[in-house]
Amino acid sequence: MIFGLFKRKSGNIAIVERQYAHLTAAARQPFLYTDLDVPDTVMGRFEMLSAMLILYFRRTRSSPRTGQEIAQEIVDAFFEDVDHSIRELGIGDAGVPKKMKKLAGMFYGRLESYAAALDGSDREMLAAALRRNFHPEREGAPSMAGLAAYLFLVEEVLSGIPEDAVEVGQLRIPPAGPRT
Repeated sequence: MIFGLFKRKSGNIAIVERQYAHLTAAARQPFLYTDLDVPDTVMGRFEMLSAMLILYFRRTRSSPRTGQEIAQEIVDAFFEDVDHSIRELGIGDAGVPKKMKKLAGMFYGRLESYAAALDGSDREMLAAALRRNFHPEREGAPSMAGLAAYLFLVEEVLSGIPEDAVEVGQLRIPPAGPRT
């Protein structure tokens, strides 16, 4: 199980598992892949989960210490999960650290570029960053405007979630799909 290390680190294991499961489920919503141009590939899923984690991180950055500790443990769980996935894809032990370093760099680079767009309320800037990351080296890539709009909506909803929901791992991502 990917969360085995957390039992030694903190008493937050159940909270971390619950919140990570919510974030993973949000990143796997079929609508994202069928209607918002997220590629249904290993890298597409990495990109989508990264985007959800970034929004979660942004929500918890102003949380008290407990919320920030949980957020860090969730990111640790993400990278442990990525490590496991890389190994399942057949990358040998010698290649894993190099691949992990590259993926960590990608994640933190996205954190910076998405944060700049979100902080500036710039949907076009976010869509351009999403297009570069979700569809690299693809001529005629989709605009990603729909995904950018959804991520802005998620950020808005998350900002209104009370701290007690964050502290118990109950922060929920709003569903993707047509708004009524």
